[in-house]
Amino acid sequence: MELLAQFYQLHTTTALGLVALFSLMVGSFLNVVVHRLPIMLDREWRSQCLEFLDHPEPDTNRAVPDKYNLVFPRSSCPQCGHQIDAWQNIPVLSYLLQKGKCRHCDKPISPRYPVTEIMTMILSVIVIGQLGPNWHSVSFLFLTWSLIALSLIDFDHKLLPDDITLPVMWAGLALALTGIGPVDVKSSLAGAIIGYGSLWLIFQLFRLATGKEGMGYGDFKLFALLGAWLGWQQLPLIIILSSFVGAAVGIGNILIRNHHRSTPIPFGPFLCAAGFIAMLWGDTLIDQYLQLMRIRF
Repeated sequence: MELLAQFYQLHTTTALGLVALFSLMVGSFLNVVVHRLPIMLDREWRSQCLEFLDHPEPDTNRAVPDKYNLVFPRSSCPQCGHQIDAWQNIPVLSYLLQKGKCRHCDKPISPRYPVTEIMTMILSVIVIGQLGPNWHSVSFLFLTWSLIALSLIDFDHKLLPDDITLPVMWAGLALALTGIGPVDVKSSLAGAIIGYGSLWLIFQLFRLATGKEGMGYGDFKLFALLGAWLGWQQLPLIIILSSFVGAAVGIGNILIRNHHRSTPIPFGPFLCAAGFIAMLWGDTLIDQYLQLMRIRF
């Protein structure tokens, strides 16, 4: 890591360029995760339900091969199913060269794919540019990529998979335990407990008061994940930021897009965005707020 730090100091632009290229490839993989993981989970849950009910499993989706995971089969056009060659799978560049269309069926490809790759690149460069090359920034890159995947899956399916939230939460606790993480063990453990317990309590109180469920259990686990990585001290800032943004988006949908007020809005993306802000600037924002309060009173 010392050699990387020296290289970064001498060739900062080149180092950030390499981070950008690598994170574009990570963004391409995140597209695969966001698309395939919900399908894999749906298959698994259906199989478990049918097994529990002692029913034979029907072949309900012939479009999806029997062996289907994050690696197999090769990527294909979502419209015609034509397999994508390696040169057609270069992040962003292939999309531009093909003018956003499949070369086989000439149907448009969603711009979501290059947008995800570019977003992953930008956020990754911000992390390294803000923190420099060290173990904290490397771990925060992993956290950033996980938050991107969770945000997009929750936006699409209103689902925060345990397959991501739980391993990443345990990774945060493990880093704190080994001393590599950004916070100490007590802050990390308290963050996980308080993160899960606070939203669980709010959920129960809201259900008692209204008879409705205001959020899902995935939100509890995501908040616990953020607490495990960033410590309990950042949780108030995260919940305040995510609530304000969520409320603004909800009001905007009602006023502009005529959404009904009872239409559910996934809360995960707002938690992830607030967690990213707290990860890089949380201490600064908290210090500025406390300083402002001292001046005021």
